[in-house]
Amino acid sequence: MEIALLTLLHILIPVYWLGGDLGAFYGSSFLVDPKRSVPERMLALKILNNVDMAPRTSLILALPTGFTLAVAKSWLDTSPLLVAGIWLVAIVWLALAWAVHLRHGVGGGWTKTLDLSIRYLVLIGLLITGAACLTGSMDIPMFIGLKMIALAICIFMGLIIRRMLAPLGTAIAGMVADGPTQQTDQAIAKVISKTRPAVLMIWVLVLAASYLGIATPL
Repeated sequence: MEIALLTLLHILIPVYWLGGDLGAFYGSSFLVDPKRSVPERMLALKILNNVDMAPRTSLILALPTGFTLAVAKSWLDTSPLLVAGIWLVAIVWLALAWAVHLRHGVGGGWTKTLDLSIRYLVLIGLLITGAACLTGSMDIPMFIGLKMIALAICIFMGLIIRRMLAPLGTAIAGMVADGPTQQTDQAIAKVISKTRPAVLMIWVLVLAASYLGIATPL
């Protein structure tokens, strides 16, 4: 029963990740549609931001659910304290991510800084552990090492997307203040367009990691 529940929980990660990403991807088309009024486009932005918390939450929970499942299935032999520690970090990270989202960029600079710091630390830790697995330095099944590397790249791509989206706030503020213009429409469309290849790459990585979890090759 325990393994079945853990497996279900871990399976729900890519379901909500890809489903939420697809919703946000579709919602962005309304944001860049010049035929839509400013209130309609702002509503699309609000929906997009809220729906996007599904993949953000899924990214954070992917590691603790996968790690716990690997221990339960005896793929990893480690201390229960390490499992508890990973869950503690994940819960703190998840709380920070939601705090940043709920504040909508108003104040709370320390939460953003701490959230970013955890992302970089987890990214580095996953890459080092994944590489050690692939080189045989650690006794970890190769498919788990590959999944770790895939998750690390997803985190990295998320950081790149965040940087790409930085100019979006200025363009939207201009649209709200002065109404939609060709200049603001082009600026918004350009930012959204730049992020799409990175989003598609994340989809490929999530699907690849899902396959590895099902196939469980050595």
